[in-house]
Amino acid sequence: MNTVALLSRDTLLLAQLQDAFARRAPHLSAVLAEDPQAVQAQVAACWFPLPGSLGALPNLQVIHSVAAGIDHLAHDPSCPELPVCRVVDPGHRQGMTEYVRWAVIHFHRGFDRVLGHQADRHWERPPQCPANRFRVGVMGLGSLGSAIAQDLAGAGYDVRGWARSAKALPGVQTFAGAGAFDPFLDGVELLVNLLPLTAETRGILNRRTFERLADGAALVNVGRGAHLNADDLQQALASGKLRGALLDVFEREPLPADHPLWTTPGVTVTPHMASAASHDCIAEQIAENVRRLNAGEPLLNSADRLLGY
Repeated sequence: MNTVALLSRDTLLLAQLQDAFARRAPHLSAVLAEDPQAVQAQVAACWFPLPGSLGALPNLQVIHSVAAGIDHLAHDPSCPELPVCRVVDPGHRQGMTEYVRWAVIHFHRGFDRVLGHQADRHWERPPQCPANRFRVGVMGLGSLGSAIAQDLAGAGYDVRGWARSAKALPGVQTFAGAGAFDPFLDGVELLVNLLPLTAETRGILNRRTFERLADGAALVNVGRGAHLNADDLQQALASGKLRGALLDVFEREPLPADHPLWTTPGVTVTPHMASAASHDCIAEQIAENVRRLNAGEPLLNSADRLLGY
């Protein structure tokens, strides 16, 4: 029986994954890091693995992210130079589109202000703004970003998108490359980040970026936690440059209970729920890659560690 080691600082996720493997891949032994069988594992299924946990598994042949991203593996400096795979759930795009659509409506229709007024029992109807006069900027035009940009354009929003290379999307004004970043940002009222995390994009949600946006703009980060400079965000909110931020991803997850973002005025925290592969999908795709590993076949959804995706 092949062994899969489940590695994460999220204990609830570990229990959920063990249940999923028992349902969908009972022929595999899915064990936690502290289980004596873990040293026999050929595959590690990871989500923010604890430092040293990967290096403690001498028989690993494949490191498998349980999500679409792989940057969280860097939280374990002992991560060996082995093939890395990720999980690609066909329902991921739909879930992300739904989350971003809600986020856009939340700020466009002023629900952020209304919910703030409720605590003070203050009745104030926010002014209505047509969707075609509300400018949304989407950073990252891969499969997810392109789908979201076109979904918002179809709903009538004034949508523009920015990516590293040129894209052409119906109903969306597109910008490409570093030289077009500032023109892309100018006048954006809601900035949605869906970029992959690379050396070039780390910390891109910073003071300089915020200053280019429209006054009173809002931020939605569904990319990666390391895209955001939290200090710059707090300053932009305190000054009124930004009116709010909806954050779904963080450098450390779960977000520590004492982290200031929990209580920063204007910030809404969601627990990395924008879209995620189902636990059953994770178990099934990792099981298929175990089969391929044993058969000497190419692995599904291999990732490039240098590119970060």
